[in-house]
Amino acid sequence: MKRKEKKRKLNSQPHSQFLMPTMAIYSTDNLLFLLLLLSNLLTFLLFSSPSCPSSPSQPSPPSLPPEFLSFTSPQPLPFGHNPNFDSSTLHPPVGQPCTLFLPDLLRFSSYPINGSCPDDELLAQKLLLRGCEPLPRRRCRPPSPPNFPEPSPLPLSLWSTPPDSSIHWSSYSCKSFSCLIARKHLPNFDDCKDCFDLSGRELSRWVTPSTNPLDFTIDSVLSSKPPGTIRIGLDIGGGSGTFAVRMLERNVTIVTTSMNLNGPFNSFIAARGVVPLYVSVSQRLPFFDNTLDIVHSMHVLSNWIPTTLLHFIVFDVYRVLRPGGVFWLDHFFFVEDQMEEYVGVIESVGFEKVKWVVGRKLDRGPEIREMYISALLEKPLKNSW
Repeated sequence: MKRKEKKRKLNSQPHSQFLMPTMAIYSTDNLLFLLLLLSNLLTFLLFSSPSCPSSPSQPSPPSLPPEFLSFTSPQPLPFGHNPNFDSSTLHPPVGQPCTLFLPDLLRFSSYPINGSCPDDELLAQKLLLRGCEPLPRRRCRPPSPPNFPEPSPLPLSLWSTPPDSSIHWSSYSCKSFSCLIARKHLPNFDDCKDCFDLSGRELSRWVTPSTNPLDFTIDSVLSSKPPGTIRIGLDIGGGSGTFAVRMLERNVTIVTTSMNLNGPFNSFIAARGVVPLYVSVSQRLPFFDNTLDIVHSMHVLSNWIPTTLLHFIVFDVYRVLRPGGVFWLDHFFFVEDQMEEYVGVIESVGFEKVKWVVGRKLDRGPEIREMYISALLEKPLKNSW
């Protein structure tokens, strides 16, 4: 009886009496854990603090300009998910290499919002030519001539030199069209330096028959297709727009790509009444597949372009041409030793050769062994895929 009462008393004692040693052990472990966690947290805060100098081997990345981030940041669509985008967010595009040139990008992106843009055409073109294409949009007004005149009406504008007051001249060594026309007599090199003289060689380009088989005429190219089927097209690197003007005279609409390399080429093209397109040769052509009747390029597509990029460009030309459309490769130049390489690039794309002429480029002397290819290439009308 006494043994049972003793057992009952033992069982009636509070459980805390037996848990106390265990809880004491757990409390000690928890305290050690908290101290270790606090130590690690202090270490993290110490070494991640902005006041702590960065390690020489891991410099802090420079910050991007705020206006660049404002434009390129994902923009939620006002009405939510759009089935055409298959997204509820719009990502404004810029050229991936833009961020490789941060000092120039910072200058380009620094301006008063809703105010006047800096006078920085040369900076913008430098960024574009190095691959920052498309350039980021800006929220400012570009420099323009203070007394811009009304343009000459068509067809007078096609062969008229616009007034000097129509151009913002700050980015060019010449400050007038008379200076641009006169520089063809100077020994220094300028891109297309005789293109602004509309009373000179421009008058005969592509229309006057030549004894040189490399020189195709517009009329001979148009006659290679059924009448009226060449209607719209593109001129890559079209100088001052004369090819587009000559085609317009034949009821063919041509868009002309051009840069402003020490001259107002885009403004001059527009003043003549044809359409300029300010893109470099590196940019994917902004046309849908199988849409253009003709693509022309003189001198621009040549051996100064890296071979792999040239391969992409010629395939892009093939892409935008409709089946049966023609690519007029006009005076593609290279060194004789490169002929096999470049012929292989051109032939790999899938064009059919309508006309193909190879000749010597002799303007700098025969010892340089430079060559030309002039070709008329057709995208197959059937089975062009």
